[in-house]
Amino acid sequence: MSSSRHHSEDLPYVHKVGVPPKQDLLKEFTDTVKETFFADDPLRPFKDQPRSRQFVLGLQSVFPILEWGRDYNLTKLRGDLIAGFTIASLCIPQDIGYAKLANLAPQYGLYSSFVPPLIYAFMGSSRDIAIGPVAVVSLLVGTMLQDVIDPTENEVEYRRLAFTATFFAGITQATLGFFRLGFLIDFLSHAAIVGFMAGAAITIALQQLKGLLGIKKFTRKTDIISVMHSVWSTVHHGWNWETIVIGLSFLAFLLLAKYIGKKNKKLFWVPAIAPLISVILSTFLCISLMLKNMVFKLKGVNPPSLHEIYFTGVYVIKGFKIGVVVGLIALTEAIAIGRTFAAMKGYQLDGNKEMVALGTMNIVGSMTSCYVATGSFSRSAVNNMAGCRTAVSNIVMSCIVLLTLEVITPLFKYTPNAILSSIIISAVLSLIDIQAIVLIWKIDKFDFVACMGALFGVVFASVEIGLLIAISISFIKILLQVTRPRTTILGKLPRTNIYRNIYQYPEAAKVPGILIVRVDSAIYFSNSNYVKERILRWLTDEEEQLKENQLPRIQSLIVEMSPVTEIDTSGIHALEELYKNLQKREVQLNLANPGQVVIDKLHASNFANLIGQDKIFLSVADAVLSYAPKMEDL
Repeated sequence: MSSSRHHSEDLPYVHKVGVPPKQDLLKEFTDTVKETFFADDPLRPFKDQPRSRQFVLGLQSVFPILEWGRDYNLTKLRGDLIAGFTIASLCIPQDIGYAKLANLAPQYGLYSSFVPPLIYAFMGSSRDIAIGPVAVVSLLVGTMLQDVIDPTENEVEYRRLAFTATFFAGITQATLGFFRLGFLIDFLSHAAIVGFMAGAAITIALQQLKGLLGIKKFTRKTDIISVMHSVWSTVHHGWNWETIVIGLSFLAFLLLAKYIGKKNKKLFWVPAIAPLISVILSTFLCISLMLKNMVFKLKGVNPPSLHEIYFTGVYVIKGFKIGVVVGLIALTEAIAIGRTFAAMKGYQLDGNKEMVALGTMNIVGSMTSCYVATGSFSRSAVNNMAGCRTAVSNIVMSCIVLLTLEVITPLFKYTPNAILSSIIISAVLSLIDIQAIVLIWKIDKFDFVACMGALFGVVFASVEIGLLIAISISFIKILLQVTRPRTTILGKLPRTNIYRNIYQYPEAAKVPGILIVRVDSAIYFSNSNYVKERILRWLTDEEEQLKENQLPRIQSLIVEMSPVTEIDTSGIHALEELYKNLQKREVQLNLANPGQVVIDKLHASNFANLIGQDKIFLSVADAVLSYAPKMEDL
């Protein structure tokens, strides 16, 4: 046990720093593994339960519908029916448009809103998330696949590669969930995601100028310079006035509907139903005008596609690479949406179960002619406002999509591409979160750099480059925070025994002859040398200032270690070097309030005996009192 010593008998009692009892190595390892991968203790409900009950709990764990389904009633069904019909009216026209972004035939967008939502309804733990194709993932699929196979010249191979990428996206998602590695997706910071989404929204909107203006020959590149060059180079001979009038008219209608829904929350159904109304009206208008050159055709329900997935050959590796990237982005978006609504409604979302559910639905989807599906924020918001109570709203939506594929298909036979472009533009505008960008600027300038880097990378280069920039900047921030932790000088607040940052509290006074430094991070091999050098620099600066003012020099250095949650061998070595350097300067090293893990390692390395166990204190106040009891009344 390390302790501080009494300098005089009338001093108050100074409590000793506790040293934890030695732990069994195996127990310590298992506790660490449990805390890392099983922090939520998923096996707790299975304890002390008979095998029959454990079997039921296991089924409920895999299929949460078996748990909440027991309490399902007509009141919940009513809310789910209304929500399901509402999001179906929104998803049908959006799916057709998003399939275009992925360079796939329109029916594949609808296929992806039929099978995956059904799978998720049985396996997912979120009550509010609405499943289907989304704009950003569709754009990512389209841009990455077309770099490998031309979708116009090799339509069949392109489609097969899309199913292959979807299969591996599902494998990636399910694997992360099964092995409880969901924390890996947290490495993409919120700021980077905001910037990436905004950049993708701008890119998607620019891509829709082809359909909105009726341009037939359009660049395959996604950067803004290439797109604008393609647009303006065809201004005199490539634009179609009929298409422009129809597209802009319905775009204005859709934006007006969104404005109405935003102003009056009770009219949430107006922006939800507006895209479907646009499709129906424009279809009848085009039939009457016989604008057959602006149409596409839909057909049938999901055909099996397992035989189309590449399991051998040159495209397997390429499909795997694309699937991993797309799967992670889709996973990040879905988990973020699920957590948002779970926090809003006060229930717990199991991230690892979500990953398994999302992965399973994409694996099954790849075998039933679907491409990557995930949670849609716009549909989930509408789903929530429409009064959904459970995931049954996804089942209702799937049934309506099935009905559309089987029965109502002729309605969409002459739907103009301009309408789909206007629907996509109105949908992706909500991805540009100006308020979030402004808030990021106010809170953290480095986060703002990450946000803008991702945005400009997507807009001026490509989706892949923007994603790479977003990930790179996020990792750079982590490295900077780990390798360059904050250290600060502490002073005593007047009329208290509390020591705080002198820059945060200007009234805090330094203790004569003592320098108190707080390290605000764990001390690892990556930052140990920096921490040592920074403390010595604080000491040098302070001594120069004291010498200049002809004040007594520093005789004691106190390192406040409350924020130091961990220390490794490099950290111990850095403290030893610091101690030797201070000895040469005739400055005493003291440590204040090391935590359980830290004090255990200080004793294991014999560092506590090196500096003297009486130089390790429970608090900064104890250390100051032990060294300079006369300073207590400062």
